[in-house]
Amino acid sequence: MSQHFVFHDVRTTDLDASRRFYTELFGWGVTETPAGPMLGEGDAVWGGFTPLPEGDSRPPQWIPYVPVDDVDAAAERAVGLGGRIVKPRVDLPPGSVVVVAEPGGATLALWQAAAGHGRALN
Repeated sequence: MSQHFVFHDVRTTDLDASRRFYTELFGWGVTETPAGPMLGEGDAVWGGFTPLPEGDSRPPQWIPYVPVDDVDAAAERAVGLGGRIVKPRVDLPPGSVVVVAEPGGATLALWQAAAGHGRALN
């Protein structure tokens, strides 16, 4: 398994305000993509924005993505170590993701890149 994050997703109830906050505070660039605004510029995106629908019980938060070789095996191992599945596997064009919570409740995304996409999300 990897020892570093390859992507970060901010889940927010106010996408416009969050976008303005991070771009003005840190000068981070934003690239418009079919999947929505991404942090970073051009091919060097490293994060994204996920709007939380009204009434969603999940708190706004940052979710780091950790690359794994087999997302299903990693999710099973996480559960075996006392974690839980927060969001089951989703398959996207660049790869597959499962969001898990560790025993203390912090969440992270397990990321398996699709063939030809390397280990990064973009």
